Amino acid sequence: MDLKSLIRDVPDYPTQGVLFRDMTPLMADPRAMLHVTETLSDHLRSKKAEAIAAIDSRGFIFGAPVAARLDIPFIPVRKAGKLPPPVIGADYELEYGNARLEASISAVSAGQNVAIVDDLLATGGSAGAAAELMASLGANIVSMAFLVELEFLNGRSRLPAGIDVFTIVQY
Repeated sequence: MDLKSLIRDVPDYPTQGVLFRDMTPLMADPRAMLHVTETLSDHLRSKKAEAIAAIDSRGFIFGAPVAARLDIPFIPVRKAGKLPPPVIGADYELEYGNARLEASISAVSAGQNVAIVDDLLATGGSAGAAAELMASLGANIVSMAFLVELEFLNGRSRLPAGIDVFTIVQY
């Protein structure tokens, strides 16, 4: 399936000089969403994921159906201030600013095999922060999976060494 044809380029959004990859057309296509869910599920099943940690907010769109398909827990990794306490947080830089991600301190069991899912790997800031959060909670991170990777931004270099990184579409 040609998923690139369903991803729209939006220049200068959200700030000047950024080329935003709009996945709304892909999300509106039930066959494409099923394909993405099945592809991610097959890969993460092979990695023996026991939970899916997805990054706020578009990561939820892809991570929640994968968790349901695999019949494993879904762990929301949220923007700061969106989860009730107690939480743990990690700050990170993105291509157009700074942000913070948080997770519930009870989200992971020690040694649990967790896969991190998000829509896009760009600079690796949010994914790296999510990995930091999961590791600090005692998770064994078995994979980091993304629908899209912007290879020219070299986000993989900011992710923990030795962890499987899986992407479906590369630019």
